[in-house]
Amino acid sequence: MRKLLSLLIVPLVAAATLATVGSPATAHPTKPFPARIALPDGFTPEGLTIGRGTTVYVGSILDGAVWRGDLRTGRGSVLIPGTPGTDKAGLKLDEHGRLWTADYSGGGASVYDADTGAKLAHYQFNDQPGVSYINDLVITERAVYFTDSALQVLYVVPLGPGGRLPAPTAFRVLRLSGPAATPDVYHNGIVELPDGDLLVAQMLSGTLVRIDPRTGHSRLVDLGGYSVERADGLVLRGRTLYVIRNLSNVIAVVRMNAGFTAGVVQREVTGPQLRSPATGDLLGSALYVVNGRFDVESTPSTDYDIIRVPA
Repeated sequence: MRKLLSLLIVPLVAAATLATVGSPATAHPTKPFPARIALPDGFTPEGLTIGRGTTVYVGSILDGAVWRGDLRTGRGSVLIPGTPGTDKAGLKLDEHGRLWTADYSGGGASVYDADTGAKLAHYQFNDQPGVSYINDLVITERAVYFTDSALQVLYVVPLGPGGRLPAPTAFRVLRLSGPAATPDVYHNGIVELPDGDLLVAQMLSGTLVRIDPRTGHSRLVDLGGYSVERADGLVLRGRTLYVIRNLSNVIAVVRMNAGFTAGVVQREVTGPQLRSPATGDLLGSALYVVNGRFDVESTPSTDYDIIRVPA
């Protein structure tokens, strides 16, 4: 960053000199977004989502805290204080300004006001700590779907007219069949496809499955033999799928076919800036990824960050 700023100083000085001898003034260049944003030490992040403008939210899988920051300035603060036993994995922001969280070992999901941090709703899918792990979610027009990394199901919270939140018990459990029903594959990231099907990462088997949200029936996506082992977060834009592979320290960029039944890996993003990346989100031409650092023991002094990579 210091090197980049030093390169910018030269044209700025030259522009100022020219202006003093009657030449038109040169506009100041726009300050680039930071390539790295530090999170609070010991935060232990897992989920990340980008909201309105350049606002970003990050959830803690340690104590359920949510940090809100600005991708333009790199500054932020804790919006939702952490509470032991409320660990959060994935989180997403809906069009109504509500932040949905997958309450990892708590067996449920919570909904918050993204501006104030006030809790708006909670859905308790099960009461099986140590057996069920609610990991990630996707928000569609009619429902919110949650993956369970230990059980072969999806949890479905239907949305009412205008996105109205349903009653706390108005959810259903969607039993999965086909390859999505295979035990011990560890379902993780999830996105919606253009035809309404859902695409889910199977982290331990290194595969992707597409699931019919009405029936739970599934089929494997053909990646030409490429393994997405340790696939954590999924990000989809058009037909480009970003598979964020945590302990592999790889982001696989996959070009999907028109039917989203197969894909070809176009490139892999690697480098020392990736430190067990958990998930990410897109803003313009950049992919922002949160480093979970799952390969080290989290302590109050362990550093965590968000990084920006070209999309």
